[in-house]
Amino acid sequence: MLVVRQAVVGPFAENTWLVADSGTGDAVVIDPGGEATRVLGLAQPDFRIVRILATHGHVDHIFGAEELRRRTGAPFQIHAGDEPFVRALPGQAAGLGFGPARSPEVSAFLADGDAIRVGGHEARVIHTPGHSPGGVSLHFPADRLLFAGDTLFAGSVGRTDLPGGNATELLGSIRERLFPLGDDVRFFPGHGPGGTLGEERRRNPYVGDDAPRGRFP
Repeated sequence: MLVVRQAVVGPFAENTWLVADSGTGDAVVIDPGGEATRVLGLAQPDFRIVRILATHGHVDHIFGAEELRRRTGAPFQIHAGDEPFVRALPGQAAGLGFGPARSPEVSAFLADGDAIRVGGHEARVIHTPGHSPGGVSLHFPADRLLFAGDTLFAGSVGRTDLPGGNATELLGSIRERLFPLGDDVRFFPGHGPGGTLGEERRRNPYVGDDAPRGRFP
């Protein structure tokens, strides 16, 4: 069985996710935004963290990545499109009041279509730019689960006014890459509560069936 645990961390109330296979004990951490000791606690006593993934490179999603990497030995991965954010992390963290930080060491870059094993389960990397150039979502097709980062929220969508943001790309990522995964897919966002893709397709005021096409209203 796939187990999902959550910690809301940092000044931006970011969702860090632990996703684990209850059979093998293998786990991945998605979006380690800080408070590494709390995040490590999500794995106790049942799981071992074998990989650390980031849906994108904004400071609130990777602030804790290097500490978690050092304490677990697990490799850290992110899409190459967001490598500039990784390099800029120390300055961004200081400027936004997160405190001192080191840029995490990237073991390998994620690419669209990559398969990520979590024990006996498999996730697929979906490149979903718009909130950031290298934004990705992680889809577990057999489990009908999606980790969407800051691409899609319950009743909203990710910001596109930050460096590298693009509203047209964001809407395309959601409508063309996420919604076709199926209405029954449960999604877990980078902030706030999740829901199902079907509910967002029907009701989301920015990207749902009745939303105006083109630019944000």
